[in-house]
Amino acid sequence: MKERNLILELSFQFALNIIAYCEVLEEKRRFVISQQLLKSGTSVGANIREAQSAKSKIDFIHKLKIASNSLI
Repeated sequence: MKERNLILELSFQFALNIIAYCEVLEEKRRFVISQQLLKSGTSVGANIREAQSAKSKIDFIHKLKIASNSLI
């Protein structure tokens, strides 16, 4: 049985929430902020997924720091 990876699951759900919110922003014609939020919000999950294949513990930590900086 494959072990659950909570951070991957949560980051995926976060990306889905970001996409849904960006759709609301676009309905309100807030195109610029919507596009910026879409790019930065979905990059968190991409960086976390990339960290899963890190070559070392230090590399893993570095990649997670990149993901956390996307949230700031």
